[in-house]
Amino acid sequence: MTILALKNVSKSFGPIQVLHDVDLALEPGEVHALIGENGAGKSTIMKILGGFLDPTGGEILLDGRPVRFASGPDAEARGIVVIHQEFNLAPDLTVAANVFLGRELGGLRLDHRAMRDQTAALLDRLDTRIDPGTPIRDLSVPDRQMVEIAKALSRKARVLIMDEPSAVLTHREVGALYAQIDRLRSEGVAILYCSHRLDEVAHLADRITVLRDGRVVRRALRGELTEDGMATAMVGRELQDFYPPKGNPRDEAALEVRGLTVPGRVHGASFTLRKGEVLGIAGLVGSGRTELAEGLVGLRTATGEIRVDGKPVAIRHLRDAFAAGLAYLTEDRKEAGLLLDKGLRENLTLATLERFGNLRVDTRAEDAALDRATADFDIRAKSRDMAAGKLSGGNQQKLLLAKTMLPDPRIIIIDEPTRGIDVGTKQQIYAFIRKLADEGRSIIVISSEMAEVIGLSDRILVMREGRIAGEVAGAQMTEDTIVRLAMGVTGNAA
Repeated sequence: MTILALKNVSKSFGPIQVLHDVDLALEPGEVHALIGENGAGKSTIMKILGGFLDPTGGEILLDGRPVRFASGPDAEARGIVVIHQEFNLAPDLTVAANVFLGRELGGLRLDHRAMRDQTAALLDRLDTRIDPGTPIRDLSVPDRQMVEIAKALSRKARVLIMDEPSAVLTHREVGALYAQIDRLRSEGVAILYCSHRLDEVAHLADRITVLRDGRVVRRALRGELTEDGMATAMVGRELQDFYPPKGNPRDEAALEVRGLTVPGRVHGASFTLRKGEVLGIAGLVGSGRTELAEGLVGLRTATGEIRVDGKPVAIRHLRDAFAAGLAYLTEDRKEAGLLLDKGLRENLTLATLERFGNLRVDTRAEDAALDRATADFDIRAKSRDMAAGKLSGGNQQKLLLAKTMLPDPRIIIIDEPTRGIDVGTKQQIYAFIRKLADEGRSIIVISSEMAEVIGLSDRILVMREGRIAGEVAGAQMTEDTIVRLAMGVTGNAA
């Protein structure tokens, strides 16, 4: 019997209708994948199912009976648990305190030991070594995601709604997540799984629903849709030439790095980035990729020699990097990249306000800059005053890219360029990156998606345990070669 369902559900925000007569059924012991481009309506459906939004029309059915959830906690009390893409964690509390927040053990005298022990057992199931006593703010982004998953597992859900749960996880952590999904499925839990990674949809899903523009455009059972078929259904067109053609980097060096060391993170990294080149950096999460980038632009203390256009530069702060022509697009657009409660204009110009006036900001000039950015990067928003947090993930990333490019840098470091972005917008971002390289700019791309780093890069550096383990180019740029370097495996495949 169906546990949770939507029947002819519509949703409007003012005059704008975002869902049109959606039917969706979640069955016990089944993984139901919900896929679609950013803005297709997936988040709205998840929020309705999780009690965070009311539908404008239609019904929510729980065990076959109409129901109205008063709130997210009300839905959770009835067994419907949501793992949000945006972390819902208290940064100053420990891991254990977050897992049991609102459900503390021990009554008036809290049983901290029991909560730590139970949290440790949950984390052990996920094959992660996170200390339950660690404050959330001291955890990496992947570790925070594992805490969110552990918190959801502790709720003993009947229905588990997962929004991009693997987007920030390592391969090992993804394997642990899959194992838990299989266990939950065997226990009769209904799982709604939303992901832009179509390979994992093909691997996990028993049933697939495809959304486009707020409407269901395709339903399929396991094996009925290939990854290409999913992508075509999502965007409504064939996706030809997903990655743009490779470029022709010049011989001149744009950036030379010698012996860069970030204490405890990166050890003696040396490499050269050419003009007009897209240089990929691959490696497991924790291998030092992001720390290398942050050391280069002054976000971490680093030693070593850096030359830009053949001239030595001293970079101690981010402003030194800007002055030298370097820009860094962070992997975490929500916490470190954008002010989510501010409008597009404020976000675009925040890092370059001195260009728009001293004592008084020239808002006309800001508006003109936003007009250019909106056109150049195809940023789609209902209004320029719309809060950045209300944009889709893809449009947030395009806004962050426009903000990064506003100072007109010659060298751009982009960390996880398409995390949490739909397949159509990914193609746009790839085209933007290649266009920048074709204009003579030099790009470093850090990505956890193997196909992405191979498809985008002219050459790839592979990091392992804080060191550059090797370089691959041309026919050597294969997943097998990169994984072997990243894991320190020598010899030929069997």
